[in-house]
Amino acid sequence: MAKLEKNESEKTISTLRKSIDKIDETILDLINRRLLLAKEIGGLKEQKGSQVLDNTRENAIMNRLYELNTGPLTNKVLYHIFSDIMATSREIQKSQVITYLGPEATFTHIAAMNHFGPSVSFVPQTDIRDIFSEVEKGTCDYGIVPVENSIEGAVTHTLDLFFESDLKICAERYQTISHDLLSTSDTMQDIKVIYSHPQAFAQCRIWIRKYLPAAVLKECSSTAHAAQMAAAKSGTAAIASSEAAHMYNLHVVASKIEDFSRNVTRFLIIGTDEMHRTGRDKTSLMFVISHVPGALFKILEPIYQAEINMVKLESRPTKHENWSYFFFVDLEGHIEDPNVKETVAKMKDLCLYLKCLGSYPRARTQ
Repeated sequence: MAKLEKNESEKTISTLRKSIDKIDETILDLINRRLLLAKEIGGLKEQKGSQVLDNTRENAIMNRLYELNTGPLTNKVLYHIFSDIMATSREIQKSQVITYLGPEATFTHIAAMNHFGPSVSFVPQTDIRDIFSEVEKGTCDYGIVPVENSIEGAVTHTLDLFFESDLKICAERYQTISHDLLSTSDTMQDIKVIYSHPQAFAQCRIWIRKYLPAAVLKECSSTAHAAQMAAAKSGTAAIASSEAAHMYNLHVVASKIEDFSRNVTRFLIIGTDEMHRTGRDKTSLMFVISHVPGALFKILEPIYQAEINMVKLESRPTKHENWSYFFFVDLEGHIEDPNVKETVAKMKDLCLYLKCLGSYPRARTQ
């Protein structure tokens, strides 16, 4: 009896697997048909001189799919599946070159791959300034730069470069940051030196103090560079991503060593494109005001009067004059929205200098 039930069960599994195989064949055929249509659209875009990256269209697709989704597929998984499909669609329309803060396996590289998909060409840079420069020259289509961390705050170098550049913010990406201790050794007892980026050290202070208080900390330009250093020297370790462990053939001696689990970095995608409104947007502004009492209040008052939500305010010294600052503001809404456009116009009249850094779709936070 038990043998009969087992045979029946195996037949049922076999039948179900055949059904899955047929569905997989259909999915594969439909994806390829979708890509061919995307390629045709790419040809028409090229004739018109239109940009390949169309966040408005991609957001509309995702919102429509969310409404249609009845499960058991979660919206999070749905997003990842169609993000890859749309990234491949962009690539088949035109080969894109994306530049990032390298080397390979930095968190910027990981964010770039998650945003654009693995099929584009990635070019590492050693400095954030070089990312801006390569996109400005047209050598690369887009760049991706870190702008702020949920624990350590603003990446000031990125903010300063916007003052010098005419590039636009085309999109944003939130990336969860998790740090591992990597080494050629598989035990902490052998580790005398730890390499990492200053922000990674800052995000793992408590763990280092508790488990490796005697280790010498040596700063590197990136966590991936730290992994390269640790791979080359015995008795050392790096604080870096798990991807870096695979890339540089290192052991994960300890995982998730960050002091706070909700560690997220916001990245900006920079380019020359103007993004059209999606209905769920953010506008970034940079401005300079007179160094007089009440100046900042007067600039921000139009935002309050228009009932626009201000989600970020950051100040940086202009470096051209002592005690002179420029400010960064992120507003909810798009510059094409009448209330945002009118508000920015009012602010501009009150500023010594104002520049719109871009309006772009608001990313979903992690």
